[in-house]
Amino acid sequence: MANVSHPRGDIASHPDAPEMRARYDRMLGGRDVALVDGPVFLLGLYCAVSPWIVHYTTSQPALVTHNLIVGIAIGLLALGFTAAPARMYGLSGAMCALGAWMIVAPWIVGTNPDAGVIWNNVIIGALTVMLGTVCAATAVRSAPKS
Repeated sequence: MANVSHPRGDIASHPDAPEMRARYDRMLGGRDVALVDGPVFLLGLYCAVSPWIVHYTTSQPALVTHNLIVGIAIGLLALGFTAAPARMYGLSGAMCALGAWMIVAPWIVGTNPDAGVIWNNVIIGALTVMLGTVCAATAVRSAPKS
């Protein structure tokens, strides 16, 4: 009977090992903040549905539409960070800008917002700025050096 099992050896002696190692480094290079993608997506989802959770759909109709659109935008950024991290982490600054906008939106978009609406948007905005800053810092740190 022929021995068809392959002996397990060290792959370092394989002639393509340096090329494979470089390829894996390139593929995984932009995944330094993979743990941030999920929270960013959940934050976008919460932002989109927060008017119904905090119950201000009738008192702030303009802010309802605003939070829905901004929440969808944040969720799409998170999906982009997951699908094409090397290209999308450049938009981390835009995520920080969305967070800053969320903080001031109750007074600009809304009409006489109450404390619940204000705190809701301020917390969403602060978390968005914080997560966007983490993504931006990681993108700068992991950018290819030339």
